[in-house]
Amino acid sequence: MTSALLHAAGHAHGFFTREGGVSPLPYGPLNAAATAAVPDSPENVRENLARMAAAIGVPAARLYFLSQVHGRVVRVLRGDEDPAEVLIAQGDATASGTRGVACAVRTADCVPVLIADRRSGAVAAVHAGWRGVENGAVLAGIAAIAAIAAIAGEAPDLVAAIGPHIERCCFEVGADVAHAIAAASPAGDRAVSWHDRAATTGAAHVDLRLALRAQLEAAGLAPSAIDDVRGCTVCDPRRFHSVRRDGARSGRLLSAIVARGPA
Repeated sequence: MTSALLHAAGHAHGFFTREGGVSPLPYGPLNAAATAAVPDSPENVRENLARMAAAIGVPAARLYFLSQVHGRVVRVLRGDEDPAEVLIAQGDATASGTRGVACAVRTADCVPVLIADRRSGAVAAVHAGWRGVENGAVLAGIAAIAAIAAIAGEAPDLVAAIGPHIERCCFEVGADVAHAIAAASPAGDRAVSWHDRAATTGAAHVDLRLALRAQLEAAGLAPSAIDDVRGCTVCDPRRFHSVRRDGARSGRLLSAIVARGPA
């Protein structure tokens, strides 16, 4: 799945679905993780990653993602790093201004956000679940791109795409999470649908897309510079992995964007 805005900005990218890989069910076919939580074989995952890298025009050795911990740490990549060593590091966003480097994140209900600078060609891939919203993960990704652009003497001109994730229809949370998201995003209570509006102390449904869009707009992106690549990971088992739906039987999705360097 792709974004018209990112394509127009000249960036190869993809919000990959679970289709098109070699992993067996329930983790496959296209699964991006082989861990204790996702006991797929490393051989299967290497083949899946090679296919995804080829689909966005890069070798697998230039496709990077981190061990995600629901924070806001960004790893800025040169492109000469070993992907296996980068994977060991903890963080929730990758960024690069080096042509041909693919920045990626893995999700299975959390929100993948791909960001690009139309001037410098720098990019960031951000993993933003509800804790990422609370911790300002997309703001950290934007700051990393701005720092890369500043080296080139550029003021960034950003576009972003918010990918498939657990949508409002399926993201039911307790009051503590709902309040945390409302407090962290300029969308505030617009992102929260309380079951009992008279007493906002119980369960609620939360719109992470709206919360993140508001954060991106507050960071300076125009509404027209933010694309929605839609899909609810819980509602669509054919296309998407989902921990909320499948628990320990869920694989992981990959979303990636390739830096193009200055125009």
